[in-house]
Amino acid sequence: MSVRSALVASGKIYQTRGISQRVKQISISAIKEMPILASQVGDCVSLGQGIPSFPTPNHIVEAVCRVMRNDPDCGKYSLGPGMPQLRRAVAERLSGQIGRAVDGDTQICITVGAMEALLASILTVVERGDEVILPSPNYASHIEQVLLAEGVPIFVPLQPGDWQLDLEAVRTAITPRSKALILCNPHNPTGANFSASALRELAELAIAHDLFIISDETYDFLVYDDQPHFSLTALPELQDRMIATFSFSKKYAMTGWRVGFVYASEVLLDHIMKIHDAAAICAPTLSQHAALAALQGPQGCVDEIRSALRARRDLTCRRLDRMQQMFSYVKPRGAYYLMARYQAPGVDSMEFALRLLREARVTTIPGAAFGPDGESHIRLSFGGSEEEIHEAFDRIERWLSSDPFP
Repeated sequence: MSVRSALVASGKIYQTRGISQRVKQISISAIKEMPILASQVGDCVSLGQGIPSFPTPNHIVEAVCRVMRNDPDCGKYSLGPGMPQLRRAVAERLSGQIGRAVDGDTQICITVGAMEALLASILTVVERGDEVILPSPNYASHIEQVLLAEGVPIFVPLQPGDWQLDLEAVRTAITPRSKALILCNPHNPTGANFSASALRELAELAIAHDLFIISDETYDFLVYDDQPHFSLTALPELQDRMIATFSFSKKYAMTGWRVGFVYASEVLLDHIMKIHDAAAICAPTLSQHAALAALQGPQGCVDEIRSALRARRDLTCRRLDRMQQMFSYVKPRGAYYLMARYQAPGVDSMEFALRLLREARVTTIPGAAFGPDGESHIRLSFGGSEEEIHEAFDRIERWLSSDPFP
């Protein structure tokens, strides 16, 4: 059963007469719809949607309050690509990360979160019938955005033993109709941190086959166990075919502020700006002030978030280890998700997640939402508090003790 089927069964009516084909073929992702079902069930604890429990740091909130009191223009539109001082601050920070100059005036556009940046980027380079290579499992919204652009998602399995890139599988998937490859690293939904050597080889493939790379860098700061993080944005040879999207949401606990940015060559960004202008005009000005305060303020909050999430990852793994008869998993090396494989023959991931929701009152995301290689898994987020994680796993343990799949 799909999430939509479950909503229909609960009384939701979908009318499609007169609706465009490109909209009819996409769905709101299970990441967003499972919480809707949970709200109908009531008294649920979430291991589902990736919303970190942390409040926005106080220095960001205070900076925005000062702006609201003192700047009469803070409630007006900014320039389309964003406030110049924010674009330059972003460029300065990004230049330090990737080791080469970034021009904030011509290579950065501030967007309504990374999601708008991703959609604008995909709509810029993908047209009807273009094939877009997606690692599988893959972030669900990437799939829907490709479909909205009338592209064709081509799923390439990750290595199941460690969720690393399978370069031979990518090479085999490339055809004359291949147009782009979308990559999230660290990876949502698996928590993988892809190796620098594999990413460099991926770059070589993109150049050899004239592919665009759209890189989702939302979790670039969130790597554990003293591992290095390698970003494809560091490779100058990709400049003309690379579009990278970034978010303030997770790094600074600003999910509700809806602010991110896209980095691309001036030539590509000029075209991305057309979509941005048509869809959003500009990112919210107050949110841009918040982003500027985040960049210019103390960065200890980022370290605190990373440290807390590392502890929550370890807690989640310990709790899963107590249920080895049902779950196996690959320990996440980044982001704050893991894919747990369950042992329930003949039960698809939607049925498993729905039963877990209704019978244990724990929200998870069915693995099938992340592409074909997510089946037989559920995605767990450890962004919630330790108390919430404990409560969720206590409920799952009680549920499993009732032998739900005899």
